[in-house]
Amino acid sequence: MTIDFANLQKHYRLYQEEIDVAVHAVMDKCNFIMGEEVLQLENALAAYVGVRHAITCSSGTDALQLALMAVDIAPGDEVITTPFTFIATAEMIAHLGAVPVFVDIDEATYAIDPAKIEEKITPKTKAIIPVSLYGQTADMDAINAIASKHGLIVIEDAAQSFGATYKGKKSCGLSDIGCTSFFPAKPLGCFGDGGAIFTDNDALAEKMRSLRVHGQSKRYHHRYIGIGGRLDTIQAAVLLVKLRHYETDLALRQEVARKYDAALKGKRPLPFIAPDRTSAYAQYSIRVQDRDALQEELKSRGIPTAVHYPMPLHLQECFAYLGYKKGDFPISETVANEIMSLPMNPFLTDAEIEYVAGAL
Repeated sequence: MTIDFANLQKHYRLYQEEIDVAVHAVMDKCNFIMGEEVLQLENALAAYVGVRHAITCSSGTDALQLALMAVDIAPGDEVITTPFTFIATAEMIAHLGAVPVFVDIDEATYAIDPAKIEEKITPKTKAIIPVSLYGQTADMDAINAIASKHGLIVIEDAAQSFGATYKGKKSCGLSDIGCTSFFPAKPLGCFGDGGAIFTDNDALAEKMRSLRVHGQSKRYHHRYIGIGGRLDTIQAAVLLVKLRHYETDLALRQEVARKYDAALKGKRPLPFIAPDRTSAYAQYSIRVQDRDALQEELKSRGIPTAVHYPMPLHLQECFAYLGYKKGDFPISETVANEIMSLPMNPFLTDAEIEYVAGAL
């Protein structure tokens, strides 16, 4: 048996007729940049999350950058985040000349540990970026309370958790600003790069819309130094179709996870989902020993795996200037050495799940 890790082709085939019609409509109109489908998607995304504003953009990375720019993060400012995440989270902080300040993770959820945040706050701290990992949000109420106490902005990095819930509220709508990614392998993915930013703050929304198009207030009039960060219309058209079916896709992902849980229970430690949350299951990740050998053995049996992520950010060469060393964030380091993601997509069959579990 050979298993497809994300099965993007099957996902396309499932909605091919609708997607092809939507894409050809854009091509017929040639409205490739900021066509009406972009605004339609933004309205649909805002309604789905339950916020006033959704601003689409060219990637999840650009969503983070636009959010940080909108709240005036500047050189010398400090932004607290987790070292156990994709590099974009801290990369955008550093890109603006600010300082990423890392806080270790909760060993159960793999998200930033709120109990360890306050000790890292200084007069230079301006924001906190909690990261939703593998589809599950961080403990946002605790983080928002700390931020409120110290006058800080919270930017939710929800690149892996669009559609997940926290205490009944949708991810991306849990803080001052939420950011997500529509990279093709995400639970809601387009056919290229794409992202979105969410907020209830009218002023921040207006500013981020301007920053997204080179800081324009109107054509060729520039209020801010911005970026070229628009989502193209073809990607918006694809996402409009896929968003209509997203709750079904999400339920299928969660059903696959439940079947993995049942097949692996008592044999492997299972992913922990906090009782006040649901997961979008961007990945189904477990902890293992002797990971390299295990991955090779599974590969030989037609089972692809991935590691999200093998090296915490504080140990990456590009962040050596921050002065961190091995041992500074022991939970992140331990998890990075043991974490492994199994095939996860809405179309895994019972036979495939049993095959993976049996191989493990």
